[in-house]
Amino acid sequence: MEEIKNNAKYIQLIKYLKGLKSAAVAFSGGVDSTFLLAAAKEALDDNITAFTVKTPYIPDWEIDEAKQIADKLNVKHILINAEISKAIAYNPENRCYLCKKFLFGRILNEAEKLNINYVADGTNYDDMYYHRPGLKALKELEIKSPLLENKITKADIRSFSKSLNLPTWDKPAYACLLTRIPYNTEIREEKLRRVEQAELFLMKLGFKGVRVRSHNDLARIEINKSMFNNIFNSDLNIKIVGKLKEMGFKYVTLDIEGYRTGSMDI
Repeated sequence: MEEIKNNAKYIQLIKYLKGLKSAAVAFSGGVDSTFLLAAAKEALDDNITAFTVKTPYIPDWEIDEAKQIADKLNVKHILINAEISKAIAYNPENRCYLCKKFLFGRILNEAEKLNINYVADGTNYDDMYYHRPGLKALKELEIKSPLLENKITKADIRSFSKSLNLPTWDKPAYACLLTRIPYNTEIREEKLRRVEQAELFLMKLGFKGVRVRSHNDLARIEINKSMFNNIFNSDLNIKIVGKLKEMGFKYVTLDIEGYRTGSMDI
């Protein structure tokens, strides 16, 4: 703990956050937003509020984790229920931009009602080097990105989180369920639930960082290549195929390229 208190990057982040006077953190319960919330709590104490948006494309288990973490950090936590925006109903290629505009617009409205000065998100410095179309929306809405602005990387966040005993320090990256559906495809809630249930089933079997990409009746499973031997275990293989077919998939496949972010962007 003492080591992080003497870290120049962390000290600068706390100073930056104190300068906001009051802030709302867009909180998913993921690695980045959890660390930001913990740092903001240290800097602003009761002048920090966590906002979590519950939509059909966010898994229920992630909402539950966000609630537990906010409670553990003793931070005021507000849940906003939101429908699927008509603008992204058919999963357009600029979905992330449109989604960020919609969701952060909702958070800004709620924050304004509470006279909160700023809304902040967990975008980190590494995100500058990846395909992140939502960043344009954040800039347009004047959302603060303290981790990005203070050049804090994903490695920094995991290291700091471990020092702060945050439960997310080694949590795998996670993205919303819309990333499991091909672009220009109608978003139907039953398909999102099927993907959510399939991934949760695989996670309970020990597969971390798993994705189940849904191509109509075909499930394309992405896992780390280091776990290929596990899934090829005949008993486990039969169990997975049977369960996913029970959920409504007709074909169950393993992507031999393994897990990678943004495979639907290709």
